[in-house]
This record gives sequence, C-alpha cells and structure tokens, in this order.
Amino acid sequence: MHREVGAVEGRLSRAGLVGALVELIASRRPEHVLRVAVDGPDAAGKTTLADELARNLAGRRAVIRVGIDGFHRPRSVRLRRGNLSPAGFYHDSFDYDAVRRAVLDPLGPGGDRRYRTAVFDYRIDAAVEEPVRVAPEGAVLLFDGVFMLRPKLRECWDVSIFVDVSAEEALRRALVRDVEALGGSDVVHERYERRYLPGQLLYRVMAEPELAADVVIDNDDPAEPRVVKWPV
Repeated sequence: MHREVGAVEGRLSRAGLVGALVELIASRRPEHVLRVAVDGPDAAGKTTLADELARNLAGRRAVIRVGIDGFHRPRSVRLRRGNLSPAGFYHDSFDYDAVRRAVLDPLGPGGDRRYRTAVFDYRIDAAVEEPVRVAPEGAVLLFDGVFMLRPKLRECWDVSIFVDVSAEEALRRALVRDVEALGGSDVVHERYERRYLPGQLLYRVMAEPELAADVVIDNDDPAEPRVVKWPV
C-alpha cells in the first residue's frame, strides 16, 4: 500500500507543481522500480518536467532517466505511410515492444532490473548497442515521450503524468524550438499542422490519455501550470 499525498488542484507556481509531484512520486514505494510516465503532445514540456523531477528527487531516490527518442523505428518503417501521415506518426514512429523489453518489463514486477536506455539512433538510422545497466533497489524511472499511455504500455506505469498544451501553444513553441532542426518555419508549420497535431488528436480519440493518467497538467503557462487532475 502507498501513502497518498494531499490533493492538489488549480494553478501553482512552477516550484509548487514540481514539489507536489516529487512528494507524490516519493510516496510510492513498490517492490520493483517505480515506473513514471511523463506523457503529452509535442512541445508540451515533457522533457523539461521530467528533468526537473529528476533533479529534485536526487538525494531521496536513485533516478533513471529515459526518453522515447532512443526507441525510434527505422526511417523506412516510420515513414511508410508518408512523412506527413498522422496515422504513421501515431502507429509507426516508435518501437513500443522494445520499450517494454528493454526498460519497462525488467524494471517491473518480477523483473531482473537489467535495462537499456536506448536501442536505436534515428540520426544515423541504425540500431545501437547501449550497455545493460542494473537499477538499484528503490529506484525511480522517469520516462518521457509521446503516446506513453497507449494501451500497449498503459499497464506498465505506476504513476502517469500527462502534460497538456493547446495546439496553438505547441505550434508557437515549435516555431522557436524546431525551425533549425526541421529546416525552416514553413516546414514546421506543415509538419505540425498535417502530422504532429492530427496524430496527437488521433491518440486522444483512440487512447484517451487524459482519462488514463493519474495527473493531468495544463502547461500552456509553464511558470504557472494548472493541475487539472490529481490522484484522489
């Protein structure tokens, strides 16, 4: 049995949100590694939040940080429906079976705590041989990425956080963050409006991540995020 922290709701300071999440996570102590999902749309602030949680948990629990970018599928699979396909984005982008084999199952109940943080490097479009590591007892896994609450993975999470952001804010951030990486503002507009945002809508319809998540955060204003849902 875990000891639940008090209910949290409404707008908080950034420090207040991070502190509340740290206490929620620290209160959970299963016999296996505590597996925490930080899910949400592109440019919602998932990685930023997971990194903040990792820093603030340091000294209290051993932390394992993993991200979905280490589990891409080969380009030929990712883009087999076309490079602007929303269905391709949702169904083909990442190898969720590998996520389970390499990370979630070995860190879960009955696992041997031997895990890998990545299996594929999308930049060179090739598999990688990351070393096998052994998680210490009492560790916390913070795993950020898109589509983490899809049915294939949902049962694996001990705590799940959905960081939400409006489509307009996601595109605004992408036009700051992704212009160089994607090759210009026109490409960012096209990629988000035709692939990423519709792909996220497909995810919401098919998987209803907000209903599945333990915590839902409106992160349109990162300085004063709003807690929409908290465990009762």
